[in-house]
Amino acid sequence: MEYSFYQLAWVFIIYSFLGWVLSTIVAAFRAKKFVDIGFLFGPYCPAYGFGGLLFAVFLSDLHNEIFFLFLGGVVLSFIVGITTGFLLERIFHHKWWDFSKKKFQFEGYVILPLMILCGLGAVLCVLFLNPLLSEGISLIPSALGKIIITVIYAVFAVDLLATVTSVLTLQHRLNKIEILENISENLEKASDILGKGLAGWTLRHFTRAYPNLEAKKLLAARQEHEQQVEEAKEKAGVFAVGCSFYKLACLFFLGSFIGDIVETIFCYITMGYLMSRSSVVYGPFSVVWGFACVLLTAILYQYRNRSDSYIFVFGTLLGGTYEYVCSVLSELVFGTVFWTYKHIPFNLGGRINLLFCFFWGIAAVVWLKVLYPFLSDLIEKIPKKIGKILTWVMLIFMIFNMLLSAFALMRYSERNTVQTPPGNQLEVFLDDHFPDSRMEKIYPKAIIVK
Repeated sequence: MEYSFYQLAWVFIIYSFLGWVLSTIVAAFRAKKFVDIGFLFGPYCPAYGFGGLLFAVFLSDLHNEIFFLFLGGVVLSFIVGITTGFLLERIFHHKWWDFSKKKFQFEGYVILPLMILCGLGAVLCVLFLNPLLSEGISLIPSALGKIIITVIYAVFAVDLLATVTSVLTLQHRLNKIEILENISENLEKASDILGKGLAGWTLRHFTRAYPNLEAKKLLAARQEHEQQVEEAKEKAGVFAVGCSFYKLACLFFLGSFIGDIVETIFCYITMGYLMSRSSVVYGPFSVVWGFACVLLTAILYQYRNRSDSYIFVFGTLLGGTYEYVCSVLSELVFGTVFWTYKHIPFNLGGRINLLFCFFWGIAAVVWLKVLYPFLSDLIEKIPKKIGKILTWVMLIFMIFNMLLSAFALMRYSERNTVQTPPGNQLEVFLDDHFPDSRMEKIYPKAIIVK
């Protein structure tokens, strides 16, 4: 089942409200009194809205595959829970929920029983609730419905702005008090920077020599040491320290380039001839790999010192989910399928297959353990001013490149399906500069979907 933008707007709001109602009832039952669990002032929880939105967009194709529908709900809910909790904690320096004292939890953000319920919720939403919501939304007159949804989102935006402003103001005041109370402690930490090189070497030595000696304490000490090193680099004016915006932007550009080269070589070895594997019309850049590098780094950065098997499992799940999402989006937005695994066993709708999910797990290990440390050190050697200028130049170029590629793909799809003549100057430009022959050369494996 396909949904329009108007229907999805209603889906987000309705599930945000239903999630707030359900969570509030559960919290009130436990506390024996009314408890408003929402992050915002109003009666809605955006995390549930995003979950319902993702179920509608990415899982509707699985309505005949109950097990995979359930599994997809678990994985998407896991990603939403991790992402939402991580971002809220990073922005506001506070955990809005914490399952760290429960069994079968992950970093306090998600817990297995809740993920199982979310998987069951995905089945319920896709098979029963979403069709009912679609029918209910269709009963509202179109003009009236657009007015209502516009007003709701305006109130939602004001609520979000007011809540974020209030929390940040409070956090700023609390930080001032904390700074005044810990001046002596901060000065002591600052004076100890010179000893960090020796401490790091000693820590690595004991980690190699005694792998089972208080492993958790050693891991925590190593993470603290690395945090202190990053703080020292920031004070020294090093460019793109840690998992920062500039670091991720540079990794996106490098990952796009390296991914395109690797995939081109792989195709040559397996098929015997060279062909373009680029995602964009200008340059050898595969943005799928670029975004994958950013996603793996942003989510798994804090776990980069964990075991290879730990990273492999998460890389397999994240990579498989990411590839499935990219496949659905490319078909919905551009009307084009860039890859299909229908001829490979253990595939899911031809979008992903088990073997390539394992490849994502291997790629995650290689990325975090080998490539990322090397590329990170290389990026940090760039002078700070030059690095910022280069980053913004690259970002502007890639944004323009991706937008132009998107328009060219959509026009390419139109020419091969509805066959409409150009209706404006942009379409004339696209037809002249990106005809079918050129698009087929850039995207040789693309399949037009009507």
